[in-house]
Amino acid sequence: MHPLVKQILNHLLFYYYILEAIVLFFIPARYRSKNVSGKIVLITGAGSGIGRLMAIRFAKLGSQLVLWDLNEDGNDQTAAECQKLGARVTTYTCDVSRPDAVYSVATQVKEEVGVVDILINNAGVVTGKRLLDCPDTMIQKTMEVNSMAHFWTVKAFLPAMLSRNQGHVVTIASAAGWIGVSGAVDYCSSKFAAVGFDESLRAELWARNKTGVHTTVVCPYLIDTGMFAGCKTRFPSILPTLTPEDVADKIVEAVLTNKALLLLPGTLSIALVLKNFLPVKASMTLGSFLGSDTFMETFRGREKQM
Repeated sequence: MHPLVKQILNHLLFYYYILEAIVLFFIPARYRSKNVSGKIVLITGAGSGIGRLMAIRFAKLGSQLVLWDLNEDGNDQTAAECQKLGARVTTYTCDVSRPDAVYSVATQVKEEVGVVDILINNAGVVTGKRLLDCPDTMIQKTMEVNSMAHFWTVKAFLPAMLSRNQGHVVTIASAAGWIGVSGAVDYCSSKFAAVGFDESLRAELWARNKTGVHTTVVCPYLIDTGMFAGCKTRFPSILPTLTPEDVADKIVEAVLTNKALLLLPGTLSIALVLKNFLPVKASMTLGSFLGSDTFMETFRGREKQM
């Protein structure tokens, strides 16, 4: 294609996609949702919290589920709830922080279940310690589970998606993947990596013209799952603690509508604009006013995080 023609097409597409986004914004999700009945959905960290709730929602939509978790009992409980809804479910115990384990279990999935249509990287851990108080092993585990694991699972299942030009990769990140928080350097770093992973993966798919393979990155604020038990917000009316049920609903809706970025709550978008607009010290002062500097001081978390 002639370079000039290509540039003209790029300009036209630029405005077309802006118009498309505006039009889709006003169309209710139920009218533009894809059908996932019979589709194979793999969820890591499916044994509890958001992972379990997403599994139940996909079960109600008729999807076939592949559930991964290190907690075998929790995973089995999720499977039982989904099976009550009539879903076909297969469970696997997998430590996603280990690439050899991921590749081994992924091979089992391909042989025993089939080609994964939707991959949801949901497994995550948090230490809740300041950087100098956090043991090296815990920092390493946080990075391995919250970010490195995404490389292994995607490398295992993306090739089949590319060959069919069909599939969906979902990255459960965090608002902490956009805005750093005191007392969570390792966690924020791992989530920043997850956000960057999604953005770069989307760029690769775009460059290869694999428009049928979608990605969604989910960045929620504090969710009442127990993972961040003890943490408190200073102005809950501005940044409320999210209910797990509502978050699961919105994630599934984002997947069904191929939404690329899901910020929860929506007011986070204002914080991101301010972060990039304000001087650094002014941004830090605003963060302190909102409680970001003391957010983790009352952290308890779940009894077992690692």
